[in-house]
Amino acid sequence: MKGLDLCRGFFFETMKPIMDQYFPGLTYSAGLIGYGSDVLGYDDAVSRDHMWGPRFYLFLREEDIELGEAVLTALSEHLPCTYQGFSVNFTAPDPDDGGVQHPEFVDRGPVRPLIFIRTVDGFLEERLGTSRLSDLRPADWLAFSEHRLLSLNAGELFVDGLGMRERLAPLRYYPREVRLYLIASSWDIIASEQAFPRRCGDCGDGIGARILCARICERLMRLCFLYRETYAPYSKWFGTAFSRLDVGGALKEALRTALSAEAPEEREKHLVRAQALTAELHNESGVTPPVDFRVEGYFGRDIRVIRAERFAEAASEALRGTALEGVPLIGSMSQAGGLSNFSDDPARIPRIRALYRGEEG
Repeated sequence: MKGLDLCRGFFFETMKPIMDQYFPGLTYSAGLIGYGSDVLGYDDAVSRDHMWGPRFYLFLREEDIELGEAVLTALSEHLPCTYQGFSVNFTAPDPDDGGVQHPEFVDRGPVRPLIFIRTVDGFLEERLGTSRLSDLRPADWLAFSEHRLLSLNAGELFVDGLGMRERLAPLRYYPREVRLYLIASSWDIIASEQAFPRRCGDCGDGIGARILCARICERLMRLCFLYRETYAPYSKWFGTAFSRLDVGGALKEALRTALSAEAPEEREKHLVRAQALTAELHNESGVTPPVDFRVEGYFGRDIRVIRAERFAEAASEALRGTALEGVPLIGSMSQAGGLSNFSDDPARIPRIRALYRGEEG
């Protein structure tokens, strides 16, 4: 059973009747959004050992949040100990493990359910560091964790009396100029190393060639998410999400073959093909005027490239007159593998935002 299905049933079969009986007329939203592999649909048996099970967020209006304790008490006293064979009771948050809770079977209540009660503003502040979604600037978008933006668009609200989906609508995807900036950054980063996988391979540096190939492949995959206007998850689920992305089998096969190739010539052939197929996605997307490209030698050397810098230049040209014109093409912290502990922390947002605001004024 997937977590989202479990939580939906848990809400309607056990929690909602309690709310209807003890808090009739109370307006609220409730659902499974925010943290968790179950929100994204990637959960499996391994996911079930912590912070997984019958659970959801309950959102109350600011004027009703003082009822939160009474609501939690009623749920604790009247919810069953198990649902569909899964424990409804969880351990207390572990202060030594970031507040993680584990399922803990009990024979009788009251139970400690994995239900979090928040106001909508409080939840947004907790997830993004701000609840003001109508006047976000480009630097704000670039400072947000992409994984968290995904998590706020995924999952499901089982009831939405507070109109939370409408409130979250501005976060559906990056604004045009932010998307262009991220596209320009990825192509620019590819361009800076496009000739190196073959060069390293020819020099006998197989490890270096593979590392460079993998870096370029990751950037191409990130471009695919951008062209399909889909947020990418953090590294644990990045490949899984890409495997489900609608970009065609030929591109995915070119990436797989490039990553597994042994010979420098074979690696280069498939890596350049993957770049060319991604370049076609760029031109199909219409984010810039079409960019002419062909597979050619790199400044007269026997190294094949598509001149990735042309796509970075086209996207940068489209940024003229925007707040991101002239901002160094470093992408976002979310696009740098292994930095999720930094980029996913809302407390870091002001420091990350400062990287981009120097040119924004």
